[in-house]
Amino acid sequence: MAEGDAVRVITLDNPPVNALSFAYCKELLAAIEAAESDSATRAVVIAGANGIFSAGADVNDFAQEPPADAITVRDVIGAVERSEKTYVAAIDGNCLGGGLELALACDYRGASGRSRLGLPEIRLGLIPGAGGTQRLPRLIGARAALELMLKGSSVSAERAVELGILDEITPAPVLEAAVEFARRVADSPTAETPRKRRLSAREAEIGPGVPKIALPYVAAQAHKMLPPEERGGLAAHRLVDAVEAAMELPFALGVAREARLFEELARSKPSLALRHVFFAERELAKIPDIAGTGRSDATARHDIVSAGVVGAGTMGSGIAIAFAQCGIPVTVVDSNDDAVDKARQTVMGMFMYQVQKGKLTQEEAWRRAQAIVFTDDWRELAAADVIVEAVFEDLDVKRDVYAKLDGIAKPSAILATNTSTLDIDRIAEATKRPQRVLGLHFFVPANIMPLLEIVRGAQTSPEAIAFAFGAGKTLRKKAVLSGNAFGFIGNRMILDYLREAMALAEDGNSAARIDGVMRDFGFPMGPFAMSDLSGLDVGLHIARARGDEGKGRTDVLRRLVDMGRLGQKSMAGFFRYDKAVGKGREAIADPVVDEIFADAARSAGIPARHADDAEIRERLLYALINRGAYLLEDGVALRPGDMDIVYIYGYGFPPHHGGPMWYADEVGVDKVYGRIREFEAQFGPQWKPSALLRGVAEDGGTLGAADARKALSHA
Repeated sequence: MAEGDAVRVITLDNPPVNALSFAYCKELLAAIEAAESDSATRAVVIAGANGIFSAGADVNDFAQEPPADAITVRDVIGAVERSEKTYVAAIDGNCLGGGLELALACDYRGASGRSRLGLPEIRLGLIPGAGGTQRLPRLIGARAALELMLKGSSVSAERAVELGILDEITPAPVLEAAVEFARRVADSPTAETPRKRRLSAREAEIGPGVPKIALPYVAAQAHKMLPPEERGGLAAHRLVDAVEAAMELPFALGVAREARLFEELARSKPSLALRHVFFAERELAKIPDIAGTGRSDATARHDIVSAGVVGAGTMGSGIAIAFAQCGIPVTVVDSNDDAVDKARQTVMGMFMYQVQKGKLTQEEAWRRAQAIVFTDDWRELAAADVIVEAVFEDLDVKRDVYAKLDGIAKPSAILATNTSTLDIDRIAEATKRPQRVLGLHFFVPANIMPLLEIVRGAQTSPEAIAFAFGAGKTLRKKAVLSGNAFGFIGNRMILDYLREAMALAEDGNSAARIDGVMRDFGFPMGPFAMSDLSGLDVGLHIARARGDEGKGRTDVLRRLVDMGRLGQKSMAGFFRYDKAVGKGREAIADPVVDEIFADAARSAGIPARHADDAEIRERLLYALINRGAYLLEDGVALRPGDMDIVYIYGYGFPPHHGGPMWYADEVGVDKVYGRIREFEAQFGPQWKPSALLRGVAEDGGTLGAADARKALSHA
């Protein structure tokens, strides 16, 4: 609107997401001050450009101490708070974090039906820091506000209206409707629509029917339901404290309390780690030699119209579901009738489960299930844009599959193997199109686990890699590029982790205690429960495939497999399982296994040796770190952050510790290196530290800044 108009529009325009950075807030504050100085302006509408209201503050600003003269979201909101004019938020698209805090500072909020609103700061180990913890409880009640902020997820415009965050969903163009509404309020205010309606003037309530006197009890219960501060719950506990302040303190004091809590968290180790994860995710697709762009080139890929899967087992079924969930028709080829019948049941069971959870309608579940076609006719794969092979983990079997696919698949098709350890180049040799062959290593269950390792072979083309990253985005996976090496990134590192777990158990430290130490660190399960989940027979097969390198000090794994103890699938492995306890998924310590370890150790001449919790933790974690450094040296992994993403999303590494490589920097690489040298002297050459780790330690540097970003190995 022109200067002098009764309603002035301020448009947030800072592409791509209208981030409220320090620099942009300076411009925004100037626009608000200009509106304030114009006596003819009686109302201000704040809207967003670029199809979005605002995604909130710029996370990059948190990485450094703000300059003394920095203008922040708090300053902008403070100017709105002090104003005597009417402020209306016209929301279209995402309204998140500081963007929602700005909208909450306005008197009225309207939105389009496609809008989503939320305060996701908890995902970065933070709390809302511009009044969100004080205004939202005053608007919708402390209990509802706390639930929304603890989840950190966004809600639809419809849900926001139900909660009371939005005044209405506007069917007309949002900006036009907001301007007309603002003009009406400015010209003819009523009791229902007064000129000013600031949340700071309200008193917060706990929730419907809950007296304020119950606040101490409600807050105490909220704290009890959260993870301990040292296990990733620091920000959540501080969030409860901030909301409690909204109930107990006047608005100005509550905002000051929120600011202090925010600043404490912004400097905390968990938040630094989570922000590292945030940025590492955004680096994943930046591949130096893809189409010369320095990143994965989305324009170089064609859309996936249809997909194919070879193998209807557990992994093949999960991959098919993953495609179907994204609306991509899938043809699954398998000649085993029993496997196909089981796969059909798995597919329908999965989609019906989503119906029961309210995530899908019956019609949508049926449509997605019908998008998966099972057949024994390989020719049905001829039109597929990508074909994922998910057959038994045997090189000869897989080569036979690829030789067959080579004569059926269209020339432009991507041929992907789901192998977890085998040589991509040996598989590609079975075709006349090695440039179209790569690894797409899904994790079990493939339709749920967010990680996808993209494995590049010696002749895999940049276009194929770009296609794979596009497929990962379509499938809503965290796609990480790996070079072609045994186990790639994730499984190669986990082998060293499991090696140390086995060695500790052979020394007489129980599997239950070792797992408990790693759960206390923040893993959802320890190494032995994880082995039971993936299957001990699978672990034995991989160990044998490694030859001498895979041989341990004892034959415990073989003994357990020979006894039929294969893990969760046989209700016994390193632990035993009972369907009456945790639906058969809860690990129960078994003295039989402790005796098997003790007997095997006696036979191998291994003396009993107690390890304290610190040693258990260090041996397992530092084994990951040392192997990760080797993978950086060899060019198998491109960046330390890539490996952190693999471990957080594929293996349950606690995000508040940032991943194994970030954790090394958090502890101090020099300290990690020194301890590894001690382990080498005490336990043997398997602990030889990588040259990269040694160099970083001697230079007093960090792995995050190490010059280890070679092009990925094609060897």
